[in-house]
This record gives sequence, structure tokens and C-alpha cells, in this order.
Amino acid sequence: MRGSLQSYRKVSLDSSIAVASPHKVIQMMFAGALERLAQGRYAIEQNNLELKGVSLGKAVSIVAGLNSSLNMEAEGDVAGNLSALYDFMLQRITDANINNDTKAIDDATDILRVIKEAWDAIPSELHELSSQN
Repeated sequence: MRGSLQSYRKVSLDSSIAVASPHKVIQMMFAGALERLAQGRYAIEQNNLELKGVSLGKAVSIVAGLNSSLNMEAEGDVAGNLSALYDFMLQRITDANINNDTKAIDDATDILRVIKEAWDAIPSELHELSSQN
């Protein structure tokens, strides 16, 4: 049953991404990264090294994906600043993984949450404009 549920969730997520706007995909990535960071924090607290590695590895992949999605030419200083923040988060997540450091996860989570809140606040009429750049 567990395998079936996981398969359903994956197909459901893949279907959601296929029909989502670029703005929505980024929102989903933010949410996924925050969820993986929370799982990694929990895993450290529970001394579950396997879950920690998997969760933080996925968080790194998502944050790296967010970083690589930046359009450095069109977005100028904003993209450069976001890239620096993503790089910092990647370093803190790596520190958390190596040192079992929940504070490092909290640092990355706090920054990611602020970026996500700003992204979520973009008015819907501007969503299409951002996907055309």
C-alpha cells in the first residue's frame, strides 16, 4: 500500500507540474524545499542519518534548481542578490548535513521562507510577464 501511495503522489505531482504556470512551478519548488528542510531538521533531532541525507540532498537539489532558473541578464541585481542568497543557503544546508546542525537548517529555512513570501505576493497579473523573460 505504501508503495502505491508514493507512486500516486509522484504521478499527481508530475501532473501538477505539467499544467502549472512557471510562477506556480517556482512556488512548488519553494514549498518542496521548505518541506525537505523540515524533514532534515526532524531527522537530525531523531538521529536518523538516512532520512537526513535524503531530505537534505533533495533540499540542495531544489535550491540549486531555483538558483539555476535565474535569468541573470534580464533580472540584473535582483538575480545576482538571489543567487548569492541561494549559494549561502546551499552552504548552510551542507553544513547542517555534515555537522548535524539544526541552526544551519533554520538559517536556510528563514531565508527561503522570506523569498517564498515575496514570490507569493507577486500579483497574478504579473505572473505571465515573469514567464516571458
